[in-house]
Amino acid sequence: MSDDLLEKSYDPVGIEEKWYKFWEENKYFHAKDKSDAKAYSIVIPPPNVTGVLHMGHALNITIQDIMCRYKRLIGDNVLWMPGTDHAGIATQNVVEKDLAKKGKSRDELGREEFIKEVWKWREVSGGAIINQLKRIGASCDWDRERFTMDKGLSKAVRKVFVKLYKDELIYKGQYIINWCPRCKTALSDLEVEYAEKDSILYYIKYPFENNDDDGLIVATTRPETMFGDTGVAINPEDKRYNNLSHNNVLLPLANRIIPIIKDKYVDVEFGTGALKITPAHDPNDFNLGEKHNLETVKVIDEDGNMTSGAGLYEGMDRFECRKKAVADLKNLGLLVKEEPLKNSIGECYRCKTIVEPFLSKQWFVKAKPLAEKAMEAVKQKKTRIIPSNWEKTYFEWLENIRDWCISRQIWWGHRIPVWKCADCGAYTVEEKDPDICCECGSNKIAQEEDVLDTWFSSALWPFSTMGWPENTELLKTFYSTNLLVTGFDILFFWVARMMMMGLYFMKDVPFKDVYIHALVRDEHGKKMSKSKGNVIDPIKVIDQYGADAFRFTLAAFAAQGRDVKMSADRVEGYRHFVNKLWNASRFALMHIDENSIKNDCLDNVSNLSNLEQWILSRSSLATQKVKYGIEEYRFNEAASDIYQFVWHEFCDWYLEAAKPALYEKEGKERRDAARAVLSKVLKDIIVMLHPFMPFVTEQVWSILPMTDGSIMKASFPYDADYYGKARNKEIETGMEFIFDLVTGIRNVRSEMNIPLSKILKVRIQTLDKKETEAIKGNKSIVMNLAKLDDLDFLGTENAPESSAAVVVGSSTSYVLLKDVIDVAKEEKRLKKEIEKVLKDLKVVSNRLNNDSFLDKAPENVINKVKDQYKELQEKNDKLDDNLDRIKGIK
Repeated sequence: MSDDLLEKSYDPVGIEEKWYKFWEENKYFHAKDKSDAKAYSIVIPPPNVTGVLHMGHALNITIQDIMCRYKRLIGDNVLWMPGTDHAGIATQNVVEKDLAKKGKSRDELGREEFIKEVWKWREVSGGAIINQLKRIGASCDWDRERFTMDKGLSKAVRKVFVKLYKDELIYKGQYIINWCPRCKTALSDLEVEYAEKDSILYYIKYPFENNDDDGLIVATTRPETMFGDTGVAINPEDKRYNNLSHNNVLLPLANRIIPIIKDKYVDVEFGTGALKITPAHDPNDFNLGEKHNLETVKVIDEDGNMTSGAGLYEGMDRFECRKKAVADLKNLGLLVKEEPLKNSIGECYRCKTIVEPFLSKQWFVKAKPLAEKAMEAVKQKKTRIIPSNWEKTYFEWLENIRDWCISRQIWWGHRIPVWKCADCGAYTVEEKDPDICCECGSNKIAQEEDVLDTWFSSALWPFSTMGWPENTELLKTFYSTNLLVTGFDILFFWVARMMMMGLYFMKDVPFKDVYIHALVRDEHGKKMSKSKGNVIDPIKVIDQYGADAFRFTLAAFAAQGRDVKMSADRVEGYRHFVNKLWNASRFALMHIDENSIKNDCLDNVSNLSNLEQWILSRSSLATQKVKYGIEEYRFNEAASDIYQFVWHEFCDWYLEAAKPALYEKEGKERRDAARAVLSKVLKDIIVMLHPFMPFVTEQVWSILPMTDGSIMKASFPYDADYYGKARNKEIETGMEFIFDLVTGIRNVRSEMNIPLSKILKVRIQTLDKKETEAIKGNKSIVMNLAKLDDLDFLGTENAPESSAAVVVGSSTSYVLLKDVIDVAKEEKRLKKEIEKVLKDLKVVSNRLNNDSFLDKAPENVINKVKDQYKELQEKNDKLDDNLDRIKGIK
């Protein structure tokens, strides 16, 4: 009927690029600063400028895009704020590696020239991930794209630092920080990743002063730090030391006298209950040292080498020193024993170098006062964390928060806006670069060399991207944002810090909901990693199957609190769904036109046929379910509901059952009604699917009669009044019975190996009035779909001879088989097939009972054989049932 028909098959190549360009050119992603429409906003978790799209990004972006496209369909003014993070350490490492290939280093270039090199790199390579986000269909407001080092955000960073400093929430202090000897910078607690490794617990004798024969036995995994020991602590309640009369011990290898102190902090269950205290190289020891006024001796430097404090071991690498010290302790008879130990070792999240606890002067944010309000906001439900089980983790971290080390010893980033006076030593901290010292007026001031932690600028993202510190219309309209979608791994890195900064500077939470999505793993539930060779590249998946199939797969498996198991086979499965939708649309477009849409038969649904009432009722229910699923962040449920409706109810049942009417075999009035209903339901399906599958739905929409412009300007089809009129549970029950009846008859045909060309006869026996009415009212549908030429009712007489029974509800239908099949021949065929299946089952069973096979074969091969066994078992059960059915035919 439509002059413009879809191509025979859907090929995403070209179509996706065409429509994305169309959307961008027509500003369909652009939010209005001011609007009468309800505001809805999301800020994208800014990917690192060094990054490439991985599966975690793909899931995150798909969820956000579903929300934004859905909100546009319900009429909201939607801002999806995009941007990238300057990623201090990561970016500097990339550029340094590039320079090394050219035989250069950052030190040779100097700070200013190196920064220029980083900006050059960013202009050439920094946009790669943005283009990849577009490939997946991200409908971000690209006109507003931000970068954490751009001019506006730099201004916001400066203002925040100055304000916090003047409010005495930023200070410079000496403290144990996490130090990466490879990156040569401090790391926050959250930038340290812990991995369980095999370690050794060394038991070392610290001789008592003036008594070499006796002493305290100390247990440690790090003998190289003993040169920095300035005390040994025992618990005053430890009964093993009740009679201890000595006050000092001799530090082995260093021959230095150090005191024995008593403190309840010492764990009496660990080791010997005697704890070496190294204030310069352990955060807990630092606190004990402060408490007991112990000396601080630094024995490991910024490069991970031993200092002069280590005496004869000076200049050695820290791990080389460990080996040498252990050997020397053995020779002196001071190494009592060694025990293997599983130990959690901290590593740099970027380069995986073992982190060194390091005493250093750094800049810190006082976290406790800020954390209290961030906790209170979640407790009061001003911000919801979904799933709610993550709230416990959020509270635990904030309750035990340490001051946040915000200085980094690198060049790429926001340079700390503090100037120190060479004359009086005072710090000058202002929003504009100062010329003189704020205390003495001297012009001998120099800016701090360090830069701010990347997460400092990221913490301001929800409001700095909207123009703060200016009170812009955008900020007034869209802050606080409605939703943040993120992974659990940055709940502390980023989410909690945005909460702290948003509440402090905006006096409101930065987002109303935080949706924590799960991990994307491989098909066996294992974490993806390059070393395992199981990483799936999202762009390659899109190239092969299209963005719509990939997005729908992610949504279909994005259950709250459950990891997504991803495989190419699953994406391929949903590629078939895209094809199913395409083919259904092609068929529909052969029958609908502008007159179909103008038909007024939809004004009174009760006048329509049972079939049309049923599909309108089911369509209305599907719309409600999809709406609920999206709004409640149950994306897998929404995807499943629309999938089931489109594939099984719309395509498998409605389109097949409606064909006689559509082809005018039941009169013009019936045809026109069927076309009107088909037109409405297809249109509603396309709009419902748009948030999940934006490209194919836009392509179909562009061909549908009476559609104007982009599908992005369409309205989501849920209407409460219409839903009340369209839902008809009685019709649904009746039609469900009819379809079950058809299915039962089809099963007999399949199980008896009866070809589709063979037309059947059926007799129905029932005493149920409603089922009788359903059959009479839909007789033509049953005969058409089950391929019958005769359908009639039986009384209470006996079942017909040579028939197969189908029980549905309270009714029994008999498929007449006389002259349809040769019972003896069919019985012989089934027995032969059962014999073959049993033979195959025995072969597979022998493999699964073979210990050698189970020990040596890869897990995926074993699973494949198990699946094969299960399939054969199910096939055998089905053949047995069919044989029983044949034997039961009279």
